[in-house]
Amino acid sequence: MEIKVINPGIQTTIQDLGRQLYGPFGVSTCGAADNYSFKIANLIVGNKPSEAALEMTLVGGIYRFYKNTTICLSGSVFSAKINNKVCPFNKKINIKKNSVLEIGQTTDGSRCYLAIKGGINVKKYLGSSSTHLGTKTGGENGHALKKGDLLNIGKPKINRDVYNYNDIINKVDLKYSTKRSIIRITKGPQKDWFNNLNWDTLLKKTFKVSKYFDRMGIRLEGPSIKQKNSNQMLTQGISLGGIQIPGNGQPIISFVDHQTTGGYPVIANVITIDICKVGQLKKGDSFQFDLVKMKTAEAMRIEQSTLL
Repeated sequence: MEIKVINPGIQTTIQDLGRQLYGPFGVSTCGAADNYSFKIANLIVGNKPSEAALEMTLVGGIYRFYKNTTICLSGSVFSAKINNKVCPFNKKINIKKNSVLEIGQTTDGSRCYLAIKGGINVKKYLGSSSTHLGTKTGGENGHALKKGDLLNIGKPKINRDVYNYNDIINKVDLKYSTKRSIIRITKGPQKDWFNNLNWDTLLKKTFKVSKYFDRMGIRLEGPSIKQKNSNQMLTQGISLGGIQIPGNGQPIISFVDHQTTGGYPVIANVITIDICKVGQLKKGDSFQFDLVKMKTAEAMRIEQSTLL
């Protein structure tokens, strides 16, 4: 036992980059909602980008460390202190044995990440440490952290700092995921079910995040989008970031814990590198969609992946 949860915040879970290739079996990928900030936090402490870390939503919590280690906070900036001294974000921080890390409310977006040198050591489920709350699998016995939970820190997989800390700080846009006023999309599989007026509505109007948002999906409020015909959907696979249009015309963005199949038409899909921005959306946030070509989206994905 190397970390004790004194206060777990609103919803703090153990996440990594998710369990891949199980969608055909009905298993959600899960993983960090803002995988961009998640990777940055791990890189700064010298971990592999995929190492398990804590994801905190809206309110962080209080944690006591029982060993010397190195940590980093990244993502949306939350108020944070170590032994009552202000703790910076996107910085490598050496934390001493018996220190208390207190993370308060967000000052901007929805989620922040706590990466620890060596990661969080928990039993993996289908190759991943990610928590899926709906099925109570992965993470700390499948649930969000609770008061009194005891966590173990893993052994560092990398014996030396192979990542240049200054390169990360100077070359990477540390606030990329929190710039969420514009979210870029490509056309979806049912793009032709919607006429030009519907597309104008999607691309030229502003949408707001409703109170019904979580890791499974983000319901939006705004002008109604209606399909131009009476076609009925057969259930089909749903992709991460798919923008579904239900009968009421209010879009739903499928997110990291999304169901693997669905019956609503998908007008568009959030591009890969902007999924992290969806992870920082919270109730009341307003934004617009911007349509890009698939070739452009893929080029941006490769560029970001190469940089990280």
